[in-house]
Amino acid sequence: MKTRDDCLALDAADALAGLKDRFELPPGVIYLDGNSLGAKPRTAAARAAEVIGREWGNDLIRSWNTAGWFEAPSRLGDKLARLIGADEGEVVVTDTTSLNIFKVLAAALRIQQRDQPSRKVIVSERDNFPTDLYMIQGMIDFLEQGYELRLIDADLSLEDALDADAAVLLLSHVNYRSGAMHDMARVSGLAHERGALVIWDLAHAAGAVPLALTADGADFAVGCTYKYLNGGPGSPAFLWVAPRHMDHFWQPLSGWWGHSNPFEMSDRYDPALGIRRFLCGTQPIISLSLVECGLDLALEADMQDVRAKSLAMADLFIELVETRCADHPLTLVTPREHAGRGSHVSFLHPEGYAVMQALIARGVIGDYREPELLRFGLTPLYLSYADVWDAVEILRDVLDSRAWDKPEFRTRAAVT
Repeated sequence: MKTRDDCLALDAADALAGLKDRFELPPGVIYLDGNSLGAKPRTAAARAAEVIGREWGNDLIRSWNTAGWFEAPSRLGDKLARLIGADEGEVVVTDTTSLNIFKVLAAALRIQQRDQPSRKVIVSERDNFPTDLYMIQGMIDFLEQGYELRLIDADLSLEDALDADAAVLLLSHVNYRSGAMHDMARVSGLAHERGALVIWDLAHAAGAVPLALTADGADFAVGCTYKYLNGGPGSPAFLWVAPRHMDHFWQPLSGWWGHSNPFEMSDRYDPALGIRRFLCGTQPIISLSLVECGLDLALEADMQDVRAKSLAMADLFIELVETRCADHPLTLVTPREHAGRGSHVSFLHPEGYAVMQALIARGVIGDYREPELLRFGLTPLYLSYADVWDAVEILRDVLDSRAWDKPEFRTRAAVT
């Protein structure tokens, strides 16, 4: 088992160690929740002040042209494309993950309705993030054309779910609970062999694992920027469309920003060519501006280095928990195999919520998901190996001392 000195030696050799100081975290905190909300880049406050003070406060509406506000969704999309294995002109940063799911799902179903109208099944996972399932259900109710949702689970394999009725497969690349990761190339290939289009939710993957959307044959992808991309709370999401689909159908939220010439003020919707047709309404410029701070930091790191450190930290975390906390009812649910996991580690504990609240009170911030799940995000840009060792030591003490067994740690907050 590694010692803390071993961890310090790993930190001394870490190619990413210099990036930690580029983030602003409070003293005394080990932040293991970057899989839910990333840390604040040090440049974010100055950038926000510039947008509010000069671009909005002084230049006012002129900033749509002079500060590049109008082109921000596409410009940021081009930066983000480099992190997900896409090309320029294929990504926009806009709206929320939920809205973007609705857009690309509608586009995929329109393509299938044209080419294979008998296919009426949308396939997803029972353990997918709930908003993905809710948006599918809403789409089915809205269309009223006989579509149904089919969920992969312990009783239904992906292979069996993708039958001749399957139109679209919508999966999270990295599962939000367990951290399990799909083989994107294999799954996309299987979907296409069976005649289905595939949509990938990259919310727990973008910025954490190397991605190759084009090379792996994906059709559509969405994701958020406030987790591993550190764009800020509720920062705009992103949307990618494979070029082969881009100009065939437009999405149903046909707002004026997706028009080919929005300031023509035409009474007829004419979609823009390319990825801009997936925009909807006027963009949230302050939030968009902060996204760029996180993207620029992510682009400074080699994704292969990020992935290698993520895997090494997770291996260390799992080893330390299973040895130092072996007397406690902790059950690992994250795959041990490197190819099968993302960048967070999850353990079950029967008092998971109270344990996590006790950890947070001690400065180790992770999060909790029902049922009984402790999630620990291992974000290579601002975590050290010593942080991992110290976090597990605090977890051991919380469990050994039963510090979690207090009324204040059992009281549920609105956000867990």
